[in-house]
Amino acid sequence: MGVLIDAAYVAAAVAAAPVLAPKWLRRSGGGGLDLSARLGHGEPLPERGRRRILIHGVSVGEIGACRELVRRLEGESPEVDLAIAATTPTGLRRAIDLYEPPHTVLQYPFDLSAAVERMLDRVRPDVVATIELEIWPHLVSACRRREIPIVVLNGRLSPRSYRGYRRVRRLVAPMFRGLDLVLAQDQAYADRFAALGVPEDRIEIAGSMKWDAARIEDAAEVEGARELGEALGIDPGRPLVVAGSTALGEPEMLVSSMPSGVQLLCAPRRPEWWDAAEAAMPGCVRRSRGARCSPTGRYLLDTLGELRAAYALADVVVVGRSFGRLHGSDPVEPVALGKATIVGPSMGDFASTVGPLRDGGGVVATDREGLPENLRRLLADADLRRSIAEAGRRVIACRQGASARAAEALRARCRFDAGTHEGACGDA
Repeated sequence: MGVLIDAAYVAAAVAAAPVLAPKWLRRSGGGGLDLSARLGHGEPLPERGRRRILIHGVSVGEIGACRELVRRLEGESPEVDLAIAATTPTGLRRAIDLYEPPHTVLQYPFDLSAAVERMLDRVRPDVVATIELEIWPHLVSACRRREIPIVVLNGRLSPRSYRGYRRVRRLVAPMFRGLDLVLAQDQAYADRFAALGVPEDRIEIAGSMKWDAARIEDAAEVEGARELGEALGIDPGRPLVVAGSTALGEPEMLVSSMPSGVQLLCAPRRPEWWDAAEAAMPGCVRRSRGARCSPTGRYLLDTLGELRAAYALADVVVVGRSFGRLHGSDPVEPVALGKATIVGPSMGDFASTVGPLRDGGGVVATDREGLPENLRRLLADADLRRSIAEAGRRVIACRQGASARAAEALRARCRFDAGTHEGACGDA
């Protein structure tokens, strides 16, 4: 079966190469694809005499969601060594910024049998934890052969992912049955995992770790915020709208929706969208070029790792990728900073967080046609902004705790009294 899966992967890669290769190159910032790392090659991780947990997330969002989990494991489990793997170049850079040192950060390989085996040989994990739904057939089968527990944390299956898996349920059922534990975000996700083959006694509802990743903090205390505003030349005396994680087509919508005299800072989700966003905002200042004081009041954040600082400067935040077909971005971080936050109608990937925030009055939901009026209304009423932000913070505070449950689940699967590294893990 492994040979057949490898052959299918290779055939699919060859067929898709003309389309996917340019995207890989753009997303890697022009540096090309690190093929050696994606094939599982690299230096073996040092043996530190501690049990090792490999935590794997795809990109920036999943890597960021691990922050509280990593912090808890650091503070409460000094007997644990952590390795963090990311798939995308942006996710890898974010993981290095957040976790290295003291932890090891590595590129996650393609799900080819030999690549996965090489990665496991060099990492030698005692437990593998994947974030949300980053599971692959060879990873699961290799972990089962090696008797390494594999746990899904922050588990979610969006409706479209679930429909896709259902079409090939017979093929993917062994992969889902091979999971040792799924900590699902909510009951709907738990039901979908069960329907795809995960035994119900291996599924628990733990909430979303993204609530924990949000630090409820006064915006004035956010590191780097003041410096970012000064570097861009943003006028603190004029209102500022920050649009985070935008997609193609959204900068144009935002520019046309801005009330007169309001500044706009746009932070596209992907590096390959930066140039298009610049074209959509004539006269904008790009962060990477060092210019200041846009004559049009438009600013482009074309750097990584500064979005939180940008949110801290905002009077109103608009969540990107939510006004088209890309299923949204995470609204929790700006809400936690006390910002009145607007989301569009396409938030399918974040339904488990947007739903409680919307129901609790902690975000404003609108569509393209309603965006200009909602911006005008919020920018004109500081008390309304404050009321929405406080409601959102209450929603966040009462839903935190998933990372603590995840940390406990990982600790429970490590036998700390084992005398050797290999075979040192199993169900508690």
